[in-house]
Amino acid sequence: MTAPEQSHDIFAGPPLLSRKPDELPGELPRGAEIPDDLDPLADGVLMRHQAEWLEDDSDLKLAEKGRRTGITFAEALDDTLTAAAARSAGGDNVFYIGDTKDKGREFIGYVAKFARTICGSLGEIEEFLFEDQKADGETRMISAYRIRFASGYRVEALSSRPENIRGLQGIVVIDEAAFHQDVRGVLDAVNALLIWGGKIRVISTHNGVLNPFNELIREARAKKNDFSIHHIPFGVAVENGLFKRVCLMKGQIWTEEAERAWERKIRGAYGPRLAAMRQELDAIPAEAEGSALTRVQIEACMEAGIPIVRWACDDDFKNAPEHIRKAETLDFCERKLKPHLAALDPLLPHVFGEDFARKGDLTVINVMAITRSLVRRSGLIVELRNVPFDQQRDILFYIVDRLPRMSGGALDATGNGAYLAEVAAQKYGPSIIEVSLSRAWYLAEMPAYLEAFADKTVVLPADEDILRDHQALQYCDGVVKVPDDHATTGADGLKRHGDSAVASALAYFVSRQDIPEFDYTAARHSPFSQVGHNGGPPLDDDDDFPRQGGINPGHSGGLW
Repeated sequence: MTAPEQSHDIFAGPPLLSRKPDELPGELPRGAEIPDDLDPLADGVLMRHQAEWLEDDSDLKLAEKGRRTGITFAEALDDTLTAAAARSAGGDNVFYIGDTKDKGREFIGYVAKFARTICGSLGEIEEFLFEDQKADGETRMISAYRIRFASGYRVEALSSRPENIRGLQGIVVIDEAAFHQDVRGVLDAVNALLIWGGKIRVISTHNGVLNPFNELIREARAKKNDFSIHHIPFGVAVENGLFKRVCLMKGQIWTEEAERAWERKIRGAYGPRLAAMRQELDAIPAEAEGSALTRVQIEACMEAGIPIVRWACDDDFKNAPEHIRKAETLDFCERKLKPHLAALDPLLPHVFGEDFARKGDLTVINVMAITRSLVRRSGLIVELRNVPFDQQRDILFYIVDRLPRMSGGALDATGNGAYLAEVAAQKYGPSIIEVSLSRAWYLAEMPAYLEAFADKTVVLPADEDILRDHQALQYCDGVVKVPDDHATTGADGLKRHGDSAVASALAYFVSRQDIPEFDYTAARHSPFSQVGHNGGPPLDDDDDFPRQGGINPGHSGGLW
C-alpha cells in the first residue's frame, strides 16, 4: 500500500497556542509512549518549528536544537511518509544513524506508530544485522532495526556509524551528530549520497564550540556549504506549545503562570552551570576554548572589605645596602601586613597559595581561611612587584609565621619560583607543597577551582584587578590556565598576567589536601633574625616583634 500523495501544507493548521488545553493532541513522548489515537496528520499536532522543519525540502538540512524540542519526532513522521510513498510521489529509503542504540529504538518506535496510523500498515519492527564492509574489505555486523513498506522502501535505524556509509542510498538522518565519535567522518561520508539524489538531515544539540557539528553550522552561516539551518532553542518550543502538551500528558490544566514556573524549574535544574544550560536548552555551544569563568560568576564570589596589600620596589632597591633592604622590608611588614594578619580569625584553619614572579609580573600571596561551612574565604592578598628574592622570602615567612592554625601552603615551584618554594618547604616541612604548574596539574586541579565559583564556596576581594586576573583563565589545549601570551594592564598602569588567579587556585588546591595541622610555641626571635639559615643574611633581633602564629619548628622540621 502506498501513502496518498500529501502536501506539507497539511501541517500548517491553526497554531497550537491558539487552541484550548482540552483540544490539544498530546505531548511529544518517546516512540513507545505515543498514544494509539494520535493522528499525526491532524491540524495542530505539530508545533510551528516542527512544521517548518518538515516544510523545508532542502537536500541538506540541519537543526541545532534544545533538548526534547520534538525534531526527531517530526523527522520520523516525515520519513514514514517518504518511505510509504511511491517513487513517483518522492518515495525513498531512509537510514537513521543515532549516537546510541536506544536512540535507534526510539526512532523506529515513532515510525512504527506513524505507519499504523497513516497507511494502515502494521508497522512491524524487524531487528536484523546490517553487514558493514570496511575500507580494507573486512566486514562487521551492526545491530539494526527496520520497517518495510508496501512501496518497496524501508526505514532502517542503525545502532552505530557504519564504515561503509557511502554505500547507503536514500535519505540519511544523523541524530545527535555532535555526540558521534567521528562527527566529521560521518558528515564527509554522507556527502557521496548527493550524487544519486540522496538527502542529508543533521539534527543535534551542541557539544562545544570546537565540535565539528558547530563547525558545520559556522560554515553554513558563512555560505561555505548548502545546508539550510533551523535554530530551535527550548524557549521557542515553549512558545510554540511544548508545555501545553506536557499538561495534557499529565492531566493538568495549562495556565500561563504554570508555564513560566515550569520553564524556571527546567532551567533552575542546571544550577550555576549556565554554560551547560545554554548549550542544552538554548542551542548555544559552550566555550571549549575561551574564558573559563564569566564576569557574573566571578563577581558573585567577591566581597568588599577584604584587604589587598601591594608593594612595588624600584630598580635601585635591589642594589641598596643589605641593612636598608632589611629595614624597609620589616617596616612594610609591620605597617602594612601586621594589622591584617592580627585580624584573622584565630579559630579557623588558614592556608595560602603563592604565584611567584621576579620581574615584569607579580608575586601574589593569597591567604585563605577555611570557614566552618567549608567556604574558602580570602583574608588577605599581598601583591609584590619587582621585590628582590631575599625580601620576598622574608615577607613570605613573616606572613606564614602569623597565620592562625596554619594548615598548609602551595607555592609555584616553576622556574625561579623553585627557590622560594624550596626554602619554604625547608622551614615549614610537609605543610608546604611545591607545585610545578604543568599541564598535568592544571588538568587535575583547575576543574575543582572552577566548580568553587559555581558552588560559591570561594570568596575573593571585590577588586577589578583580581576580577580581570580570573577572567584571564582560559581553556587552552583542553586545560584551564592563563595563556602564556596573555597580558592585561592593572589599575596601576603596569602589566599583569592573571597572577592572583593562579595564587588563589593554589590556595584552594592546598585547602583540599589532607595536611596535618600544626600549632606553635612562641619563640623570642623575630622571624627576620634567622633568615640567614635559609639562604640569606640574618636580620637584627627584635623582641618587641613576637610571632603571632605559625608552626612549632620541632613539629615542622623548620630551622629556628
